[in-house]
Amino acid sequence: MRHTPLHRRWLAASLFLSAVLFGLLELPVEARGKATAPAAAQVSTSGITPHFRNWLVANGYGSFDFARADLAGGSYGGRQNDADTVVNQPVIFIHGNSDKAVGTGVPGQTGWNASIQYFLSQGYKTSELYATTWGPANALFSAQQYHSREHLTRLRAFIQAVRQYTGAAKVDIIAHSMGVTLARKAIKGGPASDALAGGSYNLGPSLTSIVDTFVGIAGGNQGLATCYLSGPTTPTCGNTNGFYPGYLLGGFGPYGVSAFLTELNSSTGYEGAYRYSIWSSVDEVIGYGCLVYGRNTCRIPGQAGERSFSVAPYGHFGCKDLTAYWQLRMVKFHTTS
Repeated sequence: MRHTPLHRRWLAASLFLSAVLFGLLELPVEARGKATAPAAAQVSTSGITPHFRNWLVANGYGSFDFARADLAGGSYGGRQNDADTVVNQPVIFIHGNSDKAVGTGVPGQTGWNASIQYFLSQGYKTSELYATTWGPANALFSAQQYHSREHLTRLRAFIQAVRQYTGAAKVDIIAHSMGVTLARKAIKGGPASDALAGGSYNLGPSLTSIVDTFVGIAGGNQGLATCYLSGPTTPTCGNTNGFYPGYLLGGFGPYGVSAFLTELNSSTGYEGAYRYSIWSSVDEVIGYGCLVYGRNTCRIPGQAGERSFSVAPYGHFGCKDLTAYWQLRMVKFHTTS
């Protein structure tokens, strides 16, 4: 598409901010998110319950290591015993790059503490709230994370396992940052490719029928502004399975957009029966206005509604940690108000 002067001003602003923020992805977690991340809520960091762990092993999911016992706060959820009933529709939380299931007090790595704490206060139980950690939960390796076969296969299996374990007809999914695009593909299923893991493969049929509500928070659905300057030079910014937003040529484009994102956005409506986004125009990681070549990258194509913010402290982490009220309203009442 040809860009107007207004689009070019937006692009210039995004490029300027991206130049400042690009190194942010490489900083230790302690250096990120201080302005938006609240103190960790008192949520158990001991991992999924023994009842859930035993069920996973007995039902063929043991090899996925959803418990992530190597990390404090590596996972969350599960029944206490057979008598522990599931009443509310189960909610699955999927974190972003370098984060983990449950935070342990480190700024910028707050996990889903605030959301879990709020949902518990509103009548949900541990048997209805689930999270696992994908990736190393270490910001030093953030630039090496991409939409890999390992991450996609693992998260897809987790969604299926939670639904099967709880006996629910459908689940709700709330995802943040890179977790948004990972979750979208895990649900969409179908063909994919990972050159570092054997090339082409197929995730299987769509999981759309088992997802009621999908909430994407601060996702990079059209790519990341931080990848403007870097180009497709790291796995995270790659033009195959990364967030590379492409390039302009003579004012037209973008061209060369990540193959993963192109396929992901080639159809809409598959994430669930209800699809919402939560985003901020002052997102310090996604970039100014959530814009990538004049397009809002935080919105989910074909979404049913959104909740957006334009002031601090609703930045990249604040959009997750400070919006539990709206997250619950979206998944339980299908409303953004």
